[in-house]
Amino acid sequence: MTEPAGGRPPFDAVLCDVDNVVRTFDSSGVTALERAAGLAEGTTAKIGFAPETVLPALRGEITPQEWVAAIAEGLAGLLEDETAAWELGSALLESPFRADETVVALLRRARIRVPVVLVSNAMLGLEADLDSLGLNDLADDVVNSARVGIAKPDPRILELAAARVRVRPERCLFVDDGAENVEAAAALGMRAVRYRGPADLEEALQPLF
Repeated sequence: MTEPAGGRPPFDAVLCDVDNVVRTFDSSGVTALERAAGLAEGTTAKIGFAPETVLPALRGEITPQEWVAAIAEGLAGLLEDETAAWELGSALLESPFRADETVVALLRRARIRVPVVLVSNAMLGLEADLDSLGLNDLADDVVNSARVGIAKPDPRILELAAARVRVRPERCLFVDDGAENVEAAAALGMRAVRYRGPADLEEALQPLF
């Protein structure tokens, strides 16, 4: 492997978040159901992604359907119709998603030079979701919180991701849209980048190109 013209890049592996980076979600179906039920937009997500509701699912302690049940329970006091609460929870779980082709192209280009690991706070269906997008070969490894029982920002999941490709944490680039996850990576000595759009990833990967 030849080095870039400027010499050895500042990292030997790329650790990248999945949700809101590699893939984005369409929440319009949930919004339409909320409107029909007389709920404020975002109510379902607020309940569903509250730490006490979502963390058990992200650590693999409950199934995705049990997460939907927890959302329905949280909505029960706001809705007279129990069926509507279940529909909202299910719609959140089944929100359609698509890959960001710019991000995918950048990661594929980076992987020519260094290992890429996807590090995601996700549920048990993540691997199947990636396969459905044609992305099962995007990375050298996928570290899914629901599979390993540890969720970001716990630094152990970041250390595990680095160990999977035999790279020291301080030689990893970490990209994530969550501030607390970026802070956890920086505390391990990683080159940590807060993702707000593809330009952030492209700039971070520039030393490889």
